[in-house]
Amino acid sequence: MTHLNQQQLDNFQQDGFVVARSLLSIERIELLTLAIERNLNPPLAPLEFEADVSYPGSPESQLAIGGQTPRRLLSAYSRDLVFRELAADPVVVETLKALMGTEQVMLSQNHHNCVMTKMPGFSSETHWHQDIRYWRFDRPELISVWTALGDEKVANGALRLIPGTHVQDFERGRFDAKLFLRPELEENAALIAGAVDCELEAGDVVFFHSRTFHAAGRNSTEQRKLSIAYSYHAADNYPIPGTRSSRFPSIAL
Repeated sequence: MTHLNQQQLDNFQQDGFVVARSLLSIERIELLTLAIERNLNPPLAPLEFEADVSYPGSPESQLAIGGQTPRRLLSAYSRDLVFRELAADPVVVETLKALMGTEQVMLSQNHHNCVMTKMPGFSSETHWHQDIRYWRFDRPELISVWTALGDEKVANGALRLIPGTHVQDFERGRFDAKLFLRPELEENAALIAGAVDCELEAGDVVFFHSRTFHAAGRNSTEQRKLSIAYSYHAADNYPIPGTRSSRFPSIAL
């Protein structure tokens, strides 16, 4: 049974994303948050620091002030049972089956599979991109699942998405060297003008296509923001051998 009605499933096909409201209970959010605390204090590897990405707002290096600010706790699935239970949640899996039109969903251990943090003071801004930019599969048809463990608003760096971009094709010249959209181009500026803010409350989950353009601002509040992100693909959509996408085996759900 999915958490979405038919209209919402149809909206995903049109827009490239859909939000499932109140999918997680308060009790489950508390368990996940406690598990994150155990992995953040002290920060347990593998993890990515804000300084590692060199995005706007990032400290210059790990030796700079704020340089030890975590950005992502990697390999979430293997960190704790509560993360594994979230990744394999029956409602999430059934929703993914409906969105993908498949009977067998696979969790990628190589992409996302992480706790996303935005800490006060040293969080970075992520420019417009598609998740599929560095992923290598037979088909660019993965779905990312983003779970909010607290309220996500523009002020603390909520996701922004551009509806319908998952079915559009873009010439290479519209991207910079890191495959972010070049906002100075007129056609890109017009595209970005159609973006929507994906504001969430604790327990909300957004499902978005790997080709849907999205971005996120900095956390300008005094409270940290915590989210969990996983990526999934159909069983017959194989990672290409020898690429990062095939480093660890996918998990059948």
